[in-house]
Amino acid sequence: MAHGFLKTYAKDSALVYSAGIETHGLNPGAVSIMSEAGIDISSHTSNHVDEYNGINWDFIITVCDHANENCPFIAAPNAKRLHHNFSDPSKVTGSTAEVHAAFLKTREEIRDYIATFVNDFLT
Repeated sequence: MAHGFLKTYAKDSALVYSAGIETHGLNPGAVSIMSEAGIDISSHTSNHVDEYNGINWDFIITVCDHANENCPFIAAPNAKRLHHNFSDPSKVTGSTAEVHAAFLKTREEIRDYIATFVNDFLT
């Protein structure tokens, strides 16, 4: 979701890569909730951070505590590292409405965070 908002809000002012310390594929709930916001992430991929060795990062943004605790191995001495722990809506169980509400809440929190990031660092 963060990648989708970054590409949308930063437009041509940033080259956006998205990776994790584990790959799980795209979550259908994330694809659906972003589609509701008018952002198509269905072509995004689930990449491992090791695929991007050698890139001279300006920013590294982690969006969960697990990634934040395990990403210091990224060799990027000049990168500004930012972290915010968002709840993982894919871990929510319950009715369809409850799961949808969890994805919506997280999407809106990520949207606000990314909008602030773009405003503070890219404009």
